[in-house]
Amino acid sequence: MAAYDPKNVFAAILKGQLPSHKVYEDELTYAFMDIMPRADGHVLVIPKAPSRNILDIEPEDLAAVARTVKKVAMAARETFRADGVTILQSNEPAAGQVVFHTHFHVLPRWNGVELRPGGQEVADPEVLARQAEQLRKALEGC
Repeated sequence: MAAYDPKNVFAAILKGQLPSHKVYEDELTYAFMDIMPRADGHVLVIPKAPSRNILDIEPEDLAAVARTVKKVAMAARETFRADGVTILQSNEPAAGQVVFHTHFHVLPRWNGVELRPGGQEVADPEVLARQAEQLRKALEGC
């Protein structure tokens, strides 16, 4: 397995070098809107500590990310009145991982609505900002 690249796009977001639409943040995790969403309300949850993927993440960081994934999933389901939520996580290129910083996708889902293709269309920043605000309100006090 290759080494962690501290210049990856998610590391740059954590360092404030790239913008993001923050949904939730705590001491160990950061959640933000995916700029190329496969579903309305698509959120990414990442650990703040560097790790390439689930194969090298520290157990404490993985547990923290899992707690945040659950909070975000529950908020997304309620906020967007989704029928369900898909959680996606890929490890290494053969599995479809593109950004090599551990991350989980939280995708609200509706019956009869297919996921959009990944990585093909950048969403309107105003739409992402509105969705992030809705989710932040739902997550207040979590």
